[in-house]
Amino acid sequence: MKGILGRKVGMTQVFTKDGKLVPVTVVSVEPNVVTQIKTVENDGYNAIQLATVDKKAKNATKASIGHAKKANTTPKRYLKEIRDYEGTYNLGDTISADIFTVGEYVDVTGTSKGQGTEGVIKRWNQSRGPMAHGSRYHRRPGSLGTMLPMHVLKGKKLPGHMGVETTTIQNLEIIEVNVAENYILVSGNIPGAKKSLVLIKSAAKKKGTNTPKEVLTYTEETVVDEVVESAEPVETVEETVEETTEKVAEEATEAEATEENQGESK
Repeated sequence: MKGILGRKVGMTQVFTKDGKLVPVTVVSVEPNVVTQIKTVENDGYNAIQLATVDKKAKNATKASIGHAKKANTTPKRYLKEIRDYEGTYNLGDTISADIFTVGEYVDVTGTSKGQGTEGVIKRWNQSRGPMAHGSRYHRRPGSLGTMLPMHVLKGKKLPGHMGVETTTIQNLEIIEVNVAENYILVSGNIPGAKKSLVLIKSAAKKKGTNTPKEVLTYTEETVVDEVVESAEPVETVEETVEETTEKVAEEATEAEATEENQGESK
């Protein structure tokens, strides 16, 4: 199994070259650092500990600073273990977004959004009672059990706190992997609020990869002014003004000569 820690950014959509629209979730994936390696001999199981997102030293404890120094890194905000990992890693190694390939199936684990205290209709998807004709039963939980045990049976679905639970969405497809900008596009929605921590790992049920989808990319075109080359030379404004001045002077000279000739004839 392989995995990486990231932070949910939000949802958007992309288009494929065959005209299909694919809703995706953007996951920001900064390089993860291997801060601990656990073995069967020392810990009873094989696992690696990943850490991501830097934390200020003034907000870190001495224990966390010393733990990070062993991996030659700075204190991190998020730590997570991955068991039965693929490959071999050393203390201080980094894992980037290119650990996954386009078309690969993954499971995404996160903490669901908190909804506060909710009733049985929203929390457990139960049906309501009639809303008219004198009914006094609308959105209540219904019967709490029989009289014999004289207490509510364990597991009864009642109103209470909803959300803030560890949730996993399985068999999601990797649509795009961008190492330069450190993000991964995952098909569909994933649990958690924006900027919340998520764990992307190999799919447990659906193995293999799908045919990669060809996503349309958009590039900004720059407009370049083309210089039109004409066969005849283009006259400048100064040349035109000089020609006009010469013509006016010639016409004035001809008019004066005409007036002199008319005066002599008289």
